[in-house]
Amino acid sequence: MGLRINDIVPDLKFETSQGEIQFHDWIGDSWAILFSHPKDFTPVCTTEFGAVAQLAGEWEKRNTKVIGLSVDGVEEHKQWIADIEKYAEAPVPFPIIADESLEVSKAFDMLPAEAYLPDGRTAADSASVRSVFIISPDKKLQLSMTYPMSVGRNFAEVLRALDALQATSGTPIATPANWTMGQDVIISLALDDAAAKEKFGEFDAILPYLRKIKSPV
Repeated sequence: MGLRINDIVPDLKFETSQGEIQFHDWIGDSWAILFSHPKDFTPVCTTEFGAVAQLAGEWEKRNTKVIGLSVDGVEEHKQWIADIEKYAEAPVPFPIIADESLEVSKAFDMLPAEAYLPDGRTAADSASVRSVFIISPDKKLQLSMTYPMSVGRNFAEVLRALDALQATSGTPIATPANWTMGQDVIISLALDDAAAKEKFGEFDAILPYLRKIKSPV
């Protein structure tokens, strides 16, 4: 069965460019983002790792740890990091999982159980290992996105989604399309009008089921 929203993510131990990590212990009380790649030394992936490195301060502001994954070994990762830092003009402070065994990719349902790496493989052999997973401090999956190899990920959107997840966590609100921090939010349908008024005060009832308030965050 695949990994679904609100499932507890696998607690695996794996080797990374920064040593051995036990995943749940590493997450601790933080939010976490795992973003995966099918192979080192590939052009789109290099730009993506660079984008994540350039956002280091933004992840830190949001109490969020990031960890990369690529289906190559630790030594390849360390060599690739030099290329990423050259491209991004920024250090790569986060670890990169060495998933040569495909254990992590399979546990996160990015590859089928029978998948293997053939001799002379290319990135196409693990093309579906191009996902983003946002994980809350309770170790539950909150969001996942998977991209094809030809489309570079928009990490500004990942950052926006993280803001929305944190803003709505534990509060009966949701965010509308294209929401960014500070914009109005939607009151959850779990609250009727009376309960909504008691909790939030006056609200804008655009439709009976679409009620907005100023963002509480």
